[in-house]
Amino acid sequence: MQAPRSAAMRTRNGTRHGWWRFARHYVEMVVAMAVGMLVVGAAIRGVLALADVEFSASRHPVPASLEMAFAMSAGMALWMRRRGHGWPSVLEMCGAMFVPTLALLPLLRLGVVAPDSMIVLEHLAMLPLMLLVMLRRRGEYGV
Repeated sequence: MQAPRSAAMRTRNGTRHGWWRFARHYVEMVVAMAVGMLVVGAAIRGVLALADVEFSASRHPVPASLEMAFAMSAGMALWMRRRGHGWPSVLEMCGAMFVPTLALLPLLRLGVVAPDSMIVLEHLAMLPLMLLVMLRRRGEYGV
């Protein structure tokens, strides 16, 4: 017969399990963002092509960045709703996709940020912002 585990041991293992769920959820959301970027982004680009409108990230960094944030948010929002998250959490996370673009706009206008690097910087800022939003609502994301 096994000896009962102490409360401290259960808590420590439970927390470890919670952090694993947290990390898994983060990865799932990154994958959902990538799928959104590919699927929704392709649909947006297809509709724009049918309308004979084309913009490149280097010549039109603002619409390209906003389209990217929207496509990634759409994929992530669908996944979050499927996982049972409420609208406040979904909208917070979508905000984390748009904040980098809005923060980079003045730097782009001032010439501090090159048009070619706008989307790269946007992506680099999104990931830690997502993590911060998740840490803010730790209980909802598994810890």
